Amino acid sequence: MAMTELTILDAAPVTTTPIHALRAAEWETWAASRPESLRRLAAAYDFRAQAGRILLLPSTDGAIERVLFGLGDKPTAMQFGALGQHLPGGDYVVAWAPREIDATAICTAWAMGAYAFTRYKPARRAAPRLVAPDGADAAEARRIASAVAFARDLINTPANDMGPAALHAAAEAVAHDCGARFEAIVGDDLLAQNFPMIHAVGRAAKEAPRFLRLSWGDEKAPRVTLVGKGVTFDSGGLDIKPDAGMRLMKKDMGGAAVALALGRLAMQASLPVRLEVILPVVENAISGDAFRPGDVVPTRKGLSVEVDNTDAEGRLILADALARACEDKPELMLDFATLTGAARVALGADVTPFYTDDEALAADCTKASADTHDALWRMPLWDAYDPDMDSPIADLKNTGDGGMAGSIYGGLFLRRFVTVPHWAHFDIYAWAPKDRPARPAGADTQALRACWAMLRRRYIHS
Repeated sequence: MAMTELTILDAAPVTTTPIHALRAAEWETWAASRPESLRRLAAAYDFRAQAGRILLLPSTDGAIERVLFGLGDKPTAMQFGALGQHLPGGDYVVAWAPREIDATAICTAWAMGAYAFTRYKPARRAAPRLVAPDGADAAEARRIASAVAFARDLINTPANDMGPAALHAAAEAVAHDCGARFEAIVGDDLLAQNFPMIHAVGRAAKEAPRFLRLSWGDEKAPRVTLVGKGVTFDSGGLDIKPDAGMRLMKKDMGGAAVALALGRLAMQASLPVRLEVILPVVENAISGDAFRPGDVVPTRKGLSVEVDNTDAEGRLILADALARACEDKPELMLDFATLTGAARVALGADVTPFYTDDEALAADCTKASADTHDALWRMPLWDAYDPDMDSPIADLKNTGDGGMAGSIYGGLFLRRFVTVPHWAHFDIYAWAPKDRPARPAGADTQALRACWAMLRRRYIHS
């Protein structure tokens, strides 16, 4: 088991440290029944159960006797991720917490907070462990936390160790471990098998572009397809990014990481579906063979695309992948992509815009977002903007007119290649700029938990 999975215990060890998780409104009443020494210590550290505040109470021998944890005025399970992030190593049990907070979600948040990326540098501390509270589905919490950690590890790994071949190997390993069929189309075979856009974007790189596909489950079950953008590094191509814009582009395969992790989670949980995970994987590099602004590129669907900007490459590789996915007529198709900086301008680093014309799917995603505190916000596929992608010499171009509505244009472009009715596009960031509860700074997995909750509700609890 990975470190993240080991942070949730099914049974209590001999010695555990109790945690009292308190709302701000109940602090005075709770503290009044405690010893004067506790109240003096809390006052000295200005602890009044403010959101995210942690107070360690010592015993006479200097060990931690108990932990006080502030939930503020709006308690959520995700706040417990701060304990996984910041408590010293040891075994803990929740002795007091609001009853309405879901016990499984507490475990999930704790394990997500305990995550550390250790490929190049050891963790600075031992991860604290939580005894699963009564009523928690510890196995489900471990699966979700493991999926999050798996995707974070992929995203955090720099491009020198996570290029197209390495991402290919990671996807193939998931297929092997989960009993899925695996298909890979690499290099010039992409042209022979009609994936011209994936080939065009990735052909300039040292490692060849590729199309990866995992297939799993009963052929007669409802077909669910997950598609993820796998640009392992994005220089911007000939429309090269400035240094500040290029610095985090190891994360431009975040959509592929989320799609693969979600697929892995679905297979491990035996979701009763016919699952396909499709990953177009490239590096957007610069060489004498790089695609150029002004090039007109054919697509799998038969549409021609004028390249207005080589830094809008993710939608190009996704277009071929979505067209291929639609050929199998999935009942539901979701795609994940670090597609636009415009999404961050609109909604910041924490909130993920999603796009769909399916009202029922939009409602399900919105509910799942609220239930999991995995922030999604529906944005419009605004039909009036669609003609702004018209090209005088091709069927369309890969950007809209002007500098506004960039995330919407990205969704509209992808929609041109979708021929199934039930589809949603998630324009994720895949990065946490600073520590949040359950989300240590670094790679992030926006939309993964919400989409998993939505899939469970549709295919297990329906």
